[in-house]
Order: sequence, then C-alpha cells, then structure tokens
Amino acid sequence: EVQLEESGGGSVQPGGSLRLSCSASGFRFDDNDMGWYRQTPGNECELVSSISTIRRTYYGDSVKGRFTISQDRTENMMYLQMDNLEPEDSAVYYCVVGDPTLPVVRESCTPKYLELWGQGTTVTVSS
Repeated sequence: EVQLEESGGGSVQPGGSLRLSCSASGFRFDDNDMGWYRQTPGNECELVSSISTIRRTYYGDSVKGRFTISQDRTENMMYLQMDNLEPEDSAVYYCVVGDPTLPVVRESCTPKYLELWGQGTTVTVSS
C-alpha cells in the first residue's frame, strides 16, 4: 500500500524555522519526482519545491534561499527545511509524489492522474 504522511507543521514567529517531514512507503523514490505544494488561505496552490529522480531541485521564487528540500532514500523520507519564515508562508503544506513529474502551475491542490498526496500539515507564521 502506498502511503504518505507529513509532519512538522506548527506555529512560529516571523524569522523562525520549521522542518517538515514526509514519510513515504510503497513506491520507489527512483521512479517519481517528489515535492511540496502549499495551499494558501486564499486557496492558491503553489509548488514550493521539488526534487527529481536524479536529485535535481526546484524552488519557487518566493522561497529561494530560505527553504531546502532533501531526501533520505534509505529511510524513505523527504524533508523541507524552512528558515526565515514569513507570514506569507502560512499555508497547508502537502507532500506529493509526481506522475512521474510535478507541474509548477496547477489550478488546485488536488491529485491529478496518478499523483499521490499526503493529508497536509499546517504552517502558521505570525507574531
């Protein structure tokens, strides 16, 4: 059975840090791109960061230099280290496995084709 489970969300003040974790099982990391999307309170869906099967990384312009994506393929884990958080980073963050890639632009944070999505974890940045 394929499963994704996010953890690590929470509330933090501006300038703080959080580390999101995604526990994955039931598929090979070598076969699919993986990444993090976020759905903002305004219901926009943004690809925050992704990592390809050959470990090529992508970052959205709004998080470049602040967020870092990584994988531990021996443990079937993916992480998103988020530093210098801003109120605009407040959103529900989803761990996603691509089919096999992940589109940068999409209309909504809902699965398409054979994508796999976690249940989401909420990040709130406020003072």
